[in-house]
Amino acid sequence: MSNFVAPEVKKFVAWDYVVFAALFLVCASIGVFFAVKERKKKTSKEFLVGGKQMTCGPIAFSLTSSFMSAVTVLGTPSEVYRYGASFVLFFLSYALVIIFTAELFLPVFYRSGITSTYEYLELRFNKIVRLAATLIYIVQTILYTGIVVYAPSLALNQVTGFDLWGSVVATGIVCTFYCTLGGLKAVVWTDAFQMTVMVAGFMTVLIRGTTLNGGSTKVWEDAYEGSRLNIFDFDTDPLRRHTFWTIVIGGTFTWLGLYGVNQSTIQRCISCKSEKHAKLALYLNLLGLWTVLVCAVFCGLVMYSHYKSCDPWTADFISAPDQLMPYFVMDIFSSMPGVPGLFVACAFSGTLSTVAASINALATVTFEDLVKKGFPNLSEKMSTWISKGLCILYGVLCTSMAAAASLLGGVVQASLSIHGMCGGPMLGLFTLGIVFPCANWKGAIGGLLAGITLAFWAGTGSFIYPAPPAKSIPLQLSTLNCTLANSTEALTTAAPTAAPDRPLLADTWYSLSYLYFSAIGCLGCAITGLLISFVTGPSKGEDIPPVLIKPVCNLFCFWSERLKAFLWCGVQHDSQQVDFEKNLPKVIANKTGTDDTFKNSINKENKRQFPGYNPEENSYTNMSRESRL
Repeated sequence: MSNFVAPEVKKFVAWDYVVFAALFLVCASIGVFFAVKERKKKTSKEFLVGGKQMTCGPIAFSLTSSFMSAVTVLGTPSEVYRYGASFVLFFLSYALVIIFTAELFLPVFYRSGITSTYEYLELRFNKIVRLAATLIYIVQTILYTGIVVYAPSLALNQVTGFDLWGSVVATGIVCTFYCTLGGLKAVVWTDAFQMTVMVAGFMTVLIRGTTLNGGSTKVWEDAYEGSRLNIFDFDTDPLRRHTFWTIVIGGTFTWLGLYGVNQSTIQRCISCKSEKHAKLALYLNLLGLWTVLVCAVFCGLVMYSHYKSCDPWTADFISAPDQLMPYFVMDIFSSMPGVPGLFVACAFSGTLSTVAASINALATVTFEDLVKKGFPNLSEKMSTWISKGLCILYGVLCTSMAAAASLLGGVVQASLSIHGMCGGPMLGLFTLGIVFPCANWKGAIGGLLAGITLAFWAGTGSFIYPAPPAKSIPLQLSTLNCTLANSTEALTTAAPTAAPDRPLLADTWYSLSYLYFSAIGCLGCAITGLLISFVTGPSKGEDIPPVLIKPVCNLFCFWSERLKAFLWCGVQHDSQQVDFEKNLPKVIANKTGTDDTFKNSINKENKRQFPGYNPEENSYTNMSRESRL
């Protein structure tokens, strides 16, 4: 029981519910709009990837909104409040992630003419690798999406009085509704709307909080005095929770697993009408990521300035750190009905967009990788109905998973860790395929299993045996100015308990920063995959279509054509006018043909521009693989 008297914080009033309900209504309306507008276009491709005619603007908004879930809106300010502003170093991680995604992974996926990223794995390796990756992705995404729905519902329920299961069910129904009716176009345009709501919510909190706490200069001074501005910690100890290196290196691996090879991201990018638009969408999205990150970090600093002398978490006014942000909002906006509703709408915008992206991506992957394989002769009308049915199925599964997530305890960091543990090995698998021509399918399967084993070993160990407090202890928090419940009662300190027995690895391997789980999985997968490939006989480069490989070695070996050709491992990058940049589609068409047919088609292609090349935009326009045959 708390030793302090909690100040009265108001709950939701009618105006708050009106503002919050308006968000759900607009989202559902967008689904209805696209269902009516696109009703004559009944192909599954139109439904799942927007007919591949989207432009960069809405896609950029959609990408930012999808990956800035309620975990960001609620978790990042709380993180900054407790541990300091070093979280802003993700600024660098995001930049590296977008550069790698746009320049390494996207060109390969875009030019391969795929709808599901896992189609690439079959083109590069075989069906077994594709199926293994697909199943891991489906399980991972359902688990993560359930947690994303539940976590903000719990935090907001305990502080605002907002009904827990009412918000869980409403989120699931609305997302499933507009995904099923409108497909990818509805998801993208709804995400764009939700992004504006998210930024509006953050800005409202920032302006009001800064004004109440004496202006930005005073907030900055308080943060400095409270050691919240010690951002650059260059300690190389991998056991430290957040340092410059764990955030920049570990954070890059974690987000690259979420971004570079994730179906939700790639599905949006390949729905753009040209590769140039897809790349532009990624770089514009980087500005969005930076904006949301900076808003969240400054909200954390404003929150610290407000509670520096009476921390509501230490004083037991709230039961979990994730409730700090909603508590702060209800506190500072108690006299302004409707504004707390805007913030709740802001938090749920992140949740809605993440859940919608997941449902749409799960439907696409299941349809392309499982349904079409089992039933290759489905009509377009039936394909579209199956796609919509899959959206409903996954909507129900993800909402049900939220109920299971209620049993997991601290879900926010656990969800990010699980994403890292699954995303890292997947990143390693795609890196093997795209960067290393010598990797074969046996190496891919072996590497994937090794990567998942290593990442889950470290991750599960860290859940069972948390890192020593010295490696992850929060900064000082004070209750000096809190009102004591009984002024005559002295605060008691709990007697120290004996430390439980810890295995030998508990203070080393199990204590690694959670941001390194993805790096462990990725490197474990890539290294093991290469070793197995060399032992079992590496792939012959001549058999691999150049469009499936990105010749990264060209960047480092520009001074030697002989060395470049050697590192290509036999892949015929020079058989088309300019190496990878011109390596398009005809290669795929002739994949099953003989070497002679393959070479003849290349010679013919060299006499004219490649299919899909748009000279006005100087980039490639989206074409289905069928149209290239």
